[in-house]
Amino acid sequence: MSALRFDIAVVGAGMAGASIAAELSPHADVLVLEAEDRPGYHTTGRSAAFWTESYGGPGVQPLTSASGRPLAAWGCLSPREALTIGKAEQVRDVEAFAQTYRDLGLEVEMLDRDALAAHIPGLRPDWVLGALEPSCSDIDVAALHHRYLSVMRSSGAELWCRAALAAAAFRDGAWHLRLADGREAQAEVLVNAAGAWADPMAEMAGARPLGIAPFRRTIAQVRVAPDVPSDLPLVLDIAEKFYFKPDAGKLWLSPHDETPSAPCDAAAEEIDVAVAIDRLTDVVDWEVQAVEHRWAGLRSFAPDRLPVYGFDARVPSFFWFAGQGGFGIQTAPAAAELAARLLLGHPGGDVDPGPYLPSRFA
Repeated sequence: MSALRFDIAVVGAGMAGASIAAELSPHADVLVLEAEDRPGYHTTGRSAAFWTESYGGPGVQPLTSASGRPLAAWGCLSPREALTIGKAEQVRDVEAFAQTYRDLGLEVEMLDRDALAAHIPGLRPDWVLGALEPSCSDIDVAALHHRYLSVMRSSGAELWCRAALAAAAFRDGAWHLRLADGREAQAEVLVNAAGAWADPMAEMAGARPLGIAPFRRTIAQVRVAPDVPSDLPLVLDIAEKFYFKPDAGKLWLSPHDETPSAPCDAAAEEIDVAVAIDRLTDVVDWEVQAVEHRWAGLRSFAPDRLPVYGFDARVPSFFWFAGQGGFGIQTAPAAAELAARLLLGHPGGDVDPGPYLPSRFA
């Protein structure tokens, strides 16, 4: 039987793959290949996502800011506020953080000790200064991912699950793809949206790896006393040692870990959960009564910690859409729109693609 032919094949159906497929499918015949039984099994399905314009750094901020309006219009955001806090020896770091993002046009309000304590009940005395971002919101990750999957399907894209890519070769003007189960397909363009597997997938296709490395991030859902206020901000440490936020009466807590990992089905380790709890008790006087759930996901970063969008510098018709770290969900609308413009050759757009092109590693 002859292989099915498509304009574009996208490897990965997490947030990255689903979002770019949704942007491309009105303009091309798109095939999405997902190795797991269902889309979003790995990082997308394990995110404690929030939309915070400072998160990811100044290089990511344009993508985050440009994504805010569509995320709100699609009903995927709910107000939260973000509060980055520091101790006395970190005052200059907090002030520099606030000034950096004010210079970029973001609203950041400085809070003294009294205002800080009003926002975080039970705050210990060591924490004396905070930078409040009123625009921060929680993201309904499942709703956003479902929207992208629905859009791509309604536009005619095909989604193949349990479709691990086993071989990819470009010849005679097309990618010849063979799956682990023996199925075959062809496509004019191959999109690498494989998340933690981005570099191994590139090697399979004959492209040079870019150094996109996966790191494990741990989240624990804990029950604390007194009860978590529903309007508690997302609280982040200026030194990036923890963050926590409320969720349905419980507390989602992370030690902000970045443990190097091979691409895998990541699992939380007891030591990382213990570290997270220890750091929480250094911030507030709450009693941690139980750890109800724990999980981990992989966040993959390029060497400069910026995402990678664009055609490979050496391999024809091989397109990178990877390296989106922990900010891939909050930047999904702008990133997918930008990448689709690059791939389809459409001019315009709100975000300059220059900083994100893979040619910067050539």
